[in-house]
Amino acid sequence: MSRYRHPDTAALVLAAGQGKRMNSDLAKVLHPMAGQPLLAHVLGTLQELGVGRVLVVIGHQRERVREQFANAEVEWVVQAEQRGTGHAVLMAGPALEAFEGTLLVVCGDTPLLRAVTLHDLLECHARSGASVTVLSMRVPDPGGYGRILRSAGGDIEAIVEERDATAAQRGVDEVNSGIYAFRYPDLVTVLSRLTSHNVQGEYYLTDTVTLLRNGGRRAAVVCAPDARELMGINTVEQLAEAERVYHSLGARPVPRGGAG
Repeated sequence: MSRYRHPDTAALVLAAGQGKRMNSDLAKVLHPMAGQPLLAHVLGTLQELGVGRVLVVIGHQRERVREQFANAEVEWVVQAEQRGTGHAVLMAGPALEAFEGTLLVVCGDTPLLRAVTLHDLLECHARSGASVTVLSMRVPDPGGYGRILRSAGGDIEAIVEERDATAAQRGVDEVNSGIYAFRYPDLVTVLSRLTSHNVQGEYYLTDTVTLLRNGGRRAAVVCAPDARELMGINTVEQLAEAERVYHSLGARPVPRGGAG
């Protein structure tokens, strides 16, 4: 049952990755935590959030993921070739044609994510009038994360990846969680301008923040109160740590309609 109501929001779950660092052939979002696949926890959170639509981007082992979640009320988006987060959102374009609401982009490997945090993000996004609102977090060791650089007014000036950051910028402890709320019609205007001219040869969703700002749009930021819930799972060690945190915070039931 939905605790909140966001009928004009469509949630796009990025769940196409293989998760090579898990040292397993199993798709990353199918790895179990507390008896349920990682993706089931995220879908349960979105059910509680009460969004109007849930779209899930799948790629690696996509038929296995579909089968595992045959009973879930989701729309599937296929990203056959994983070419970055921006590319994943581009693949959802046909399904979102004529959509004019808010697009909430979340990661399929964040099982500790809470509905209240996403609700606060969406509420702040609506109040701000921004084209994009980024969910950030403060971490004691920001290594590996994109740093959030704020303007004097508190909005985002830039998101700088670690390999591109100066020594001073690497000292910033506010980082990008990879979760965004977009005014979708504004996002569409810059998605086609993404390029893969970077070391990874991928299309980064973070680049849309810069493109929107350069076009005179506002890019706001909301900092999550507890970075632990935004923990992404990339290794078996992180999976074990997430399960430990999950039980320490008090296990939450995964609503029915997830994995089945």
